[in-house]
Amino acid sequence: MLTKVVGGQMTAGEAAAVLELSVRQVRRLVGAYREEGAAALAHGNRGRVPPHALSAQTRAQVVALARTKYAGYNHQHLSEELAGTEELPVSRASVRRILLAAGLPSPRKRRPPKHRRRRERYSQEGMLVQIDGSRHTWLEGRGPDLTLVGAIDDATGTVPAALFREQEDAHGYFLLLERIVRTHGRPLALYHDKHGIFAVPRGQKETLAAQLAGRREPTQFGRLLEELGIGSIPAHSPQAKGRIERLWGTFQDRLVSELRRANAATLAEANAVLAAFLPRFNARFAVPAAVPGTAYRPLAPGRRLEDLFCFKYQATVGADNVVRFGAHRLQLLSSPQRASYARATVEVHERLDGRVVVVSQGVCLASTPAPPEAPVLRARDRRRAPAAPALVEAAPIPPAAPPPAGPARRPATPAADHPWRRPVTAVAATRPRGPAGAPAESPR
Repeated sequence: MLTKVVGGQMTAGEAAAVLELSVRQVRRLVGAYREEGAAALAHGNRGRVPPHALSAQTRAQVVALARTKYAGYNHQHLSEELAGTEELPVSRASVRRILLAAGLPSPRKRRPPKHRRRRERYSQEGMLVQIDGSRHTWLEGRGPDLTLVGAIDDATGTVPAALFREQEDAHGYFLLLERIVRTHGRPLALYHDKHGIFAVPRGQKETLAAQLAGRREPTQFGRLLEELGIGSIPAHSPQAKGRIERLWGTFQDRLVSELRRANAATLAEANAVLAAFLPRFNARFAVPAAVPGTAYRPLAPGRRLEDLFCFKYQATVGADNVVRFGAHRLQLLSSPQRASYARATVEVHERLDGRVVVVSQGVCLASTPAPPEAPVLRARDRRRAPAAPALVEAAPIPPAAPPPAGPARRPATPAADHPWRRPVTAVAATRPRGPAGAPAESPR
């Protein structure tokens, strides 16, 4: 094109349209082409080494360290160690480029990113509730580290219930769901992670009863959801339950400030601040559901919360009508329906308030604390024993005189014809014979 422009066969405007350059740039190139020829078209920095380029010595040092001292380190980890330990600041991209050129790929293979799309909210309040726990320094050192156990409605973004606990446990989730059922009703489904509180891990070995039943025995919380008729949906990744994960981010900003302003330093004070914070939070961040109304369902008639929200265990009644459960010993009393429950299989319910009751076929049995056993009494007696008195120096006690020595007793020696000294065949030959020549039966 430039040759045609110089020869007059094409104008600078026509060449600019073909080369997709400005007319001014084409005229600048034509001037340089007339003076220096085709060499003027090359960039001036071609063949020059950039001033910020890594030297060959640095490249060789990175490769040598990656093969010896830091063998097996991934590219990011190696770049951090080079900058911190070796005082060799090299970016991760440069480390990756140098090692790939040397035939040293990263030992950790990264999975290719997956396409994700935002999930649509459920259409009505109460159709899906996400639950989770967040361990955080909520009190900022004024008190112990706490775990916030909470729930968020998927349709409206409101928080139906939340509470602080010392740790994430099944008891806390029982209290959380009890508050939701008491104030709103039973949701259609709960969305949670794969914590052992909600479902038995797949790697855990199945019991014989589970193999015979063809299904794994549910956890205490899973059994509660089955009794309430609430669906259980496990999330396969933290991003899947992103709504409650973002809720924790908001709480760790706003709720922490509220706790700081109230100078909360205990678990009870933190729960009091949380109870006053939740209504204001719901009023500020709630969104209208696509379908008005609620999908929360009331509890079935005749069902009591205390009979559902408790930990249930199978136990066998002893012969003395005593049920053992941990440190508890419950003496079952006779009733008009049944005089004795010895050897019967019953259910032990541990209520959320700490009470322990015994249930048989849906009927709560009358019981009283059983008298303690002997080992328990001995343990109590040892705990109540007074402290040992202080040692007082006393006169030495002379050793007791040894008993008088009697005549030496000779060991009994078997006689020469004793069966112990005779061969086995000889002993068998002297045994009495039966009528058919077989040895007679032993008198024993």
